[in-house]
Amino acid sequence: MPTAPTPPNATRTFRTPAGPLAYTDLGDGPPIVFLHGNPTSARLYRHLLRDLAADYRCIAPDYLGFGRSAAPTDFSYRPPAHAVLVERLLRSLDLSNLTLVLHDWGGPIGLAYALRHPDTVRRLVLMNTWAWPLTHRPLLQAASRLLATPLGRLAVEHGNAFARVLMPMTTGADGPHEWIADYTAALDTPPRRHACWAFARALRTEANWLRALWTRRHPLQDCPALLCWGMADPAFGTERCLRRWRAALPTATVRRYPSVGHYVPEERGPALVDAVRQFFSSSCF
Repeated sequence: MPTAPTPPNATRTFRTPAGPLAYTDLGDGPPIVFLHGNPTSARLYRHLLRDLAADYRCIAPDYLGFGRSAAPTDFSYRPPAHAVLVERLLRSLDLSNLTLVLHDWGGPIGLAYALRHPDTVRRLVLMNTWAWPLTHRPLLQAASRLLATPLGRLAVEHGNAFARVLMPMTTGADGPHEWIADYTAALDTPPRRHACWAFARALRTEANWLRALWTRRHPLQDCPALLCWGMADPAFGTERCLRRWRAALPTATVRRYPSVGHYVPEERGPALVDAVRQFFSSSCF
């Protein structure tokens, strides 16, 4: 089924000191905030947004350097810097009883907000993400270290290697995956590809920030949570990763998708809606 475009009036702009940040604000009702990872954008959640906006207020920002947002040349693009801007946006919207839907780097960025404002967060939906240092993941460390070299940086910033090579390597076997081309095309300028590279480098360099987040996770332990997990993800599709989340969120509901890779909202597409709606029904406000 083709995806309906986002209505023009659903895109809004939040002015930040670093540049304008675009976000979708669609629907009415209890708020849901969708935070993407690398190298995606709010587009990642288009199937959920289209359906859930009938009953909820859906808010989905594009980080600076991604999607519809500006790509300033003097912004650091480090995850903590993105987290600060997301916090400013959400505080400006004065949200409460919100649900966070988080994927990839959206996990630590969203949890940075949740741990600073736990009284505003009602539920969590997590998809192939993490919030701890990845120091004991040699494959991820090696990949991040390689991409941080001058040659790796050149490959990402000039050859768009993250989207062209790494995205296909981390998806599941079921296709088609035409959506990868959309994210590849969106990284159309050096600053945008630099934003992508900065996230890849941060898998290794942001260990201290991630460690600080994880050691403060306890205020969220009773938060209702749904884990929608692509088990064919070579980076995070492991039972070990799920066990870590389940220890932190003991009441979490788990949905495993054996043939789905890293990009769960894209690979499941509209089929993800039912799982999310069932979770919302079982943990209603």
